[in-house]
Amino acid sequence: LASQSPACSGAWDSSFLTIYCNFIFLQNIKTSEIVKQLVAEENAGELQKCFGSRMEFGTAGLRAAMGAGISRMNDLTIIQTTQGFCRYLEKNFSDLKKRGVVIGFDARAHPSSGSSSKRFARLAATTFISQGIPVYLFSNITPTPFVPYTITHLKLSAGIMITASHNPKQDNGYKVYWENGAQIASPHDKGISQTIEENQEPWPQGWDDSLIDSSLLLHDPYVTINKDYFKDIQKHCFHRNINKETKLKFVHTSVHGVGHEFVQSAFKAFDFKPPLAVAEQKDPDPEFPTVKYPNPEEGKGVLTLSFALAEKEGAGIILANDPDADRLLVAEKQESGEWKVFSGNELGALLGWWIFTCWKNQNQDPTAIKDVYMLSSTVSSKILRAIALKEGFHFEETLTGFKWMGNRAKQLMDQEKTVLFAFEEAIGYMCSPVVLDKDGVSAAVITAEMSSWLATKNLSLSQQLKAVYDE
Repeated sequence: LASQSPACSGAWDSSFLTIYCNFIFLQNIKTSEIVKQLVAEENAGELQKCFGSRMEFGTAGLRAAMGAGISRMNDLTIIQTTQGFCRYLEKNFSDLKKRGVVIGFDARAHPSSGSSSKRFARLAATTFISQGIPVYLFSNITPTPFVPYTITHLKLSAGIMITASHNPKQDNGYKVYWENGAQIASPHDKGISQTIEENQEPWPQGWDDSLIDSSLLLHDPYVTINKDYFKDIQKHCFHRNINKETKLKFVHTSVHGVGHEFVQSAFKAFDFKPPLAVAEQKDPDPEFPTVKYPNPEEGKGVLTLSFALAEKEGAGIILANDPDADRLLVAEKQESGEWKVFSGNELGALLGWWIFTCWKNQNQDPTAIKDVYMLSSTVSSKILRAIALKEGFHFEETLTGFKWMGNRAKQLMDQEKTVLFAFEEAIGYMCSPVVLDKDGVSAAVITAEMSSWLATKNLSLSQQLKAVYDE
């Protein structure tokens, strides 16, 4: 490349370019054409963006735009990352070839570079299977929470979720979970990063994902996990009769992501009528055509179509998931006719109150409370601490991010403590310990049950929030 363009001369390490040209040019015509075009145009600035520095692997894994180059998410960087992760797991688990890993993916795609979450997931699976390691590869799109759930449910060594969550449409990501079902924490990130650097040349057959289809090491957990996950979250359903009979109507939007089918299933598991789906947004679409940003944290701007459907159908509650369904935004129609969009801290207060109330009603032993915990991160409201002080259970604050809350929750559970709830202000909620990460699917249906129960007391979510603050 450098020899063809004086403007690019000396910009990159020649050994890397040898690997890149030998493999990506032969294996992915679309990224090859992107690079050739940039070279022909002598576009040194764009080439520098593509090749100037490698994506850094951290505790959140990888997240970047899809496209050509070592700074982007593409076939080559997925293979290199998975090779490094595979070698790191081999160092840490003597029984890796017995236990295996799970891989899930969302619906993102980038046609101009031939990239998609499904393609990346299959390449990652190919890497592991080529080394004799079993892979539980979901055959269809799934919510991010299904990956940590599968790890602990099937006792696997690790998991990967290919998703960029609520990032812009051109982005994708590679999220990693450890055997405990929580996101990786340091020093695993540094160890994985090092083994990625040591395993950059693709292994033989690493590009040919068709090889996995006939492999006895490939397993599809889709049907089993769909059944078992919804069975497990039913443990948090305490008011089936109210759910069956409620007059409340709920609108749900998955914002062109994966959430529609799974929230419908969650409502069925709790004996609700199906929520009203925003038709224009219920099916996965990597272009996210109806929103500027596919991020419910944007608030009312993401809910325009939801408001319209709710007004048309007389629905009082809107539930909005982000595209990988690990976050939840909630809005409620007020007596004034205006809509209140709850912040992450406000819904965290309501869910914390509700989940503790349900636990207290189920546990009459006054000594049991000494082993009960709730968690939130340091950037979040201190409302759970206030509730804990009043009610007598334990509250712990962690550093920012669910990796800290998930890992701490697992430590407490291993000490036979009961972790009821954890949340972060960025609309992330862990309402059930079967998923040691934020989960927008269980949070949606538990919010629906809380709303329905409150309605039997002639209370709205907003009124109950004020009552929590008063208390």
